Amino acid sequence: MIKILIYLGIVLIGLCISPWLVGNTGYVYIAAGDYQIETSLVFGIIALIVFYAVFQVLEWLVISAINLMLRSRFIPHHWRRRSAKKHTLMGALALAEEDWPAAERAMIKGADNGELPALNLLAAARAAQYQQKIAERDQYLDRAATQPLAANAVATTRTRYLLKQGELALARAELDKLAPTSKSKAPVLKLALELYRAQEDWDALKLLIPILKKRQILGDAQLNELNIATNCALLKAAAIKGEEALEQCWQWLSRSERNQSEFLAIYAMGLCRFNRKDQALKLLAKKLRTAPEPALLHAIPEIATAQDTEIRKQLLKHEVTHENNADYQMCLAKLYQQTRDMKEAKSCWQNVCRLEPTKASWLALARIQEQLGEQGNANQSYRQAVNL
Repeated sequence: MIKILIYLGIVLIGLCISPWLVGNTGYVYIAAGDYQIETSLVFGIIALIVFYAVFQVLEWLVISAINLMLRSRFIPHHWRRRSAKKHTLMGALALAEEDWPAAERAMIKGADNGELPALNLLAAARAAQYQQKIAERDQYLDRAATQPLAANAVATTRTRYLLKQGELALARAELDKLAPTSKSKAPVLKLALELYRAQEDWDALKLLIPILKKRQILGDAQLNELNIATNCALLKAAAIKGEEALEQCWQWLSRSERNQSEFLAIYAMGLCRFNRKDQALKLLAKKLRTAPEPALLHAIPEIATAQDTEIRKQLLKHEVTHENNADYQMCLAKLYQQTRDMKEAKSCWQNVCRLEPTKASWLALARIQEQLGEQGNANQSYRQAVNL
């Protein structure tokens, strides 16, 4: 309705001004060299409008002709690009369905003329990896590495595949190219963690742990477990190397870490290897004043002998509070065996079997019962061990 009213208004305005235009046509005079043109203003305006319309039509015809020629020249390229998109889509669907042979074929067909050939080649390498086609996988990765901005992605992928393949040395060589630092991406850091663990490269893990903590790659519990395993392995290796290496590794730990029972127990046992038993017992006794933790309780019978009475006195101070602690009772049992106090040892082993029965604890109780002449009870303990 509004459009009709607008058109009607235009027509009425034209009817109103048309007599004025007819009576006042105006005058246009154009002179160019020997040529002269005289006409009315209305005709001149109409001629300009017609000339502009003809010019636009000619321009459109010329541009359309040029586009048609160019398009006809590059039609095969467009066909190949369209075919590459189709193959890439088919390959992506095959990957989702885990149809690895079909995915590999489709991704390779779409790689040559695709918009992102590196993605096609990496996907084809993944499909080849699942088919255990190692030579083809490496070939696809080599081709992908030549693409712009794909070097790090290829190195990460190659490292992961070599790690799964068990080629740890080759995987480490690829990982070293990435040079994991605090600025590296999370997948690279996780890959470094997995590879260092597989190689048992504790020195590298020691340097990686602060980065993992800063980037929050692992939870607090996992990070603490990794830190304990790494430092324990480093201390054990240092104790084998020599006294100087052990001291250097011990000083490498922070003050809070040197106060942890797991590390203190290994360090104390290392000191005993180098005839520093007294220093080891002093460290253990000092730590026992707070609480007898499992790591200490396992280490004390390995270090102490029947003549070491001070460590026993320190340990017996916790007898009431740790009556139901299996590790504490096992430690006491071994110490009583050293002093040939078999009755007390039997009592402690019975407590261990009551709290946390294992095959080893039942066998230990049975041997002591045999030494005490309790053959019937010993046979019962042996049967309990067999049942476990």
